[in-house]
Amino acid sequence: MQSVAVFLVEDEALIRMMIVEMLEELGHRVVAEAGSIHEAEPLARTSVFDLAIFDINVAGFNISPIAEIVAARGLPFVFVSGYGPEGRPTLFSDRPVLRKPFLLEDFAVP
Repeated sequence: MQSVAVFLVEDEALIRMMIVEMLEELGHRVVAEAGSIHEAEPLARTSVFDLAIFDINVAGFNISPIAEIVAARGLPFVFVSGYGPEGRPTLFSDRPVLRKPFLLEDFAVP
């Protein structure tokens, strides 16, 4: 499997660290990460990555503005959420949602 560069937005520091560890264990690398919408905005505009992973609710704010930036750049992203697909922004109802909590195997792609 090819290594993927990941942009991660997750407001819970321990969960963010856990996701980074899972991705690294699978041979991928997190090249940019943010814990707030404010931190994520410049990274979404300028970071070089293959895939973004977004928590839907980031410290009480919806991830939509960041997802819109990444979508406009033509880059793929997935959502992670404790709420499952129901919390996904309407504009991105076609994007996959990984329900928290999840296991390492849930990130593995065959």
